[in-house]
Amino acid sequence: MGEAAMTVLLAAAMLLPATMVGAVTVKGVTFPDTATIGGRKCRLNGAGVRTKVVISVYLGALYLETPTGDAAAAIAADEPKRVVMHFVFAKVGVEDMRKALREGFSANSSAALPQLSERLERFSGWFDADLLKGEQVVLTYLPGQGTEVAVQGRVRGVIEGADFMRALWSVWLGEKPADGGLKKGMLGK
Repeated sequence: MGEAAMTVLLAAAMLLPATMVGAVTVKGVTFPDTATIGGRKCRLNGAGVRTKVVISVYLGALYLETPTGDAAAAIAADEPKRVVMHFVFAKVGVEDMRKALREGFSANSSAALPQLSERLERFSGWFDADLLKGEQVVLTYLPGQGTEVAVQGRVRGVIEGADFMRALWSVWLGEKPADGGLKKGMLGK
């Protein structure tokens, strides 16, 4: 096999983890390989663990209609997608959760905060109870509708705008993610 053919094969092999992820089990929690979002099939792009110091706080899974290992492409894609946060720590307090979200927005989307502030406050307000081990936050984006926010199994509402979705997805996938290891996991790396 020639050197050029070998390079192409190696490049293709490097893309497989981000595009061919099956169901994944992380810390005993299984994330299915697909999710139907807005009537469209999305694939599990990857999953990982959000740690704070050495404590596992939650597991994060990313579902995309068009799987990718490229963070910028995952953020920018104006297509159905979902982030699932499955909490594994005993209790994450309301104010801790709100603070973490605000810090994530500030770190990755500070220039857009004036346009996002009212929506960010509405979003943060839906986190109105401590998150306990085994509970989930499910964030589902549908183009033209916005980001549906489900906390502890209850849909709290929809935040309009692709700009909000991009800022929210940047919390995990942006230049300054909440957790670099979680970002890699969600990107299938």
